[in-house]
This record gives sequence, structure tokens and C-alpha cells, in this order.
Amino acid sequence: MSNYITASVEFYYKGEKFNASIELDLDQYLERGEEVPSLYPLLAQSLNLDLYSYEYEMMQAETIVYNNAKGLCVQFCHDGCFDFESFASAWLENSTLQKLSTIAKNYLSIDDLNTQPDIKKALLAAYKQGASE
Repeated sequence: MSNYITASVEFYYKGEKFNASIELDLDQYLERGEEVPSLYPLLAQSLNLDLYSYEYEMMQAETIVYNNAKGLCVQFCHDGCFDFESFASAWLENSTLQKLSTIAKNYLSIDDLNTQPDIKKALLAAYKQGASE
């Protein structure tokens, strides 16, 4: 499942209204173990704004609004705000459980790991133990 969210900011400069908006594919960052980059430069780039301009400074004074969430992002987008930290944590857990489900299916003939909560806990504990070492 793809995880997308739209980040946008609206501001005025010299009486002119500016609207910057970008769609973020959060999977591309998390799959590579990267953090989501600073969004103001990306939003400025969408408007071809110089990062050393007054327009850019005015844009930075405004709050970024998030909407149009897709996938797991929907659970972490509320009233124009997005909880990146909680999303990343949930994304990692979901990704881990998908890998463990594949192992359970291939080695234990378990089609749905949720039907075997003890085995799910054991596989998850083994995974976390291995990851911490």
C-alpha cells in the first residue's frame, strides 16, 4: 500500500497570494531509512522561489497544512496536521509484520499471522532481538 500525503502552504507577498503544494510519497524515504526532508525548500521549489528571497521568508512564517492522505497516512493526518513520528513508527511496525507474515507462511504454513498471536509475538520478539544486536 502506498503512503502519500499532500503538504501545502498559502501566503501573501506584496498583496499577491501564493499557494505551494507538493505530494509526498513517504514510502520512498522510509524504505531507504531516510527522514522526510525539510518541506519548505521543496514547497519553494514548486513555485520556483529562490531560497534567499523575501517570498521564501514569508512562506516560512506560515504553517504547512497536510491533507489528501492515502494509505497508512490517513490514521495520522487530522485537522491539517500530520504526526510524522507516529506514522514512521507505525510504518516500520507494519513493514516488519509483513516480512514476518511471509516467514510464517513459508516456514510454518500460517496464512494469517493474526490468527496465531503467540507465534506472532515470538517472531516479533526474535526480529527485535536480532535488530538490536
